Amino acid sequence: MTTFDDVKKILSSTLQLGIRGDQLKPNSPLAGAFAELDSMALVAVLTNIEEHFGFEIEDDEINGEIFETVGNLVAFVDSKLA
Repeated sequence: MTTFDDVKKILSSTLQLGIRGDQLKPNSPLAGAFAELDSMALVAVLTNIEEHFGFEIEDDEINGEIFETVGNLVAFVDSKLA
């Protein structure tokens, strides 16, 4: 499985997107595109990413750009894995 597949699965599961999760692509917008992605959901997504990939995300690493698209979030995760 790729980082994209893992992140997509985490997003779909955490936000309970159902079949909409299957349609996520790297250029799919996140922030503002899903009513489910509120501030509490952001925390849940980040927590699930930390647990799945085994790293910590510091508060100062989080910015709006990370959640612009699925691809941006995947790139952030990849940078943490490097």
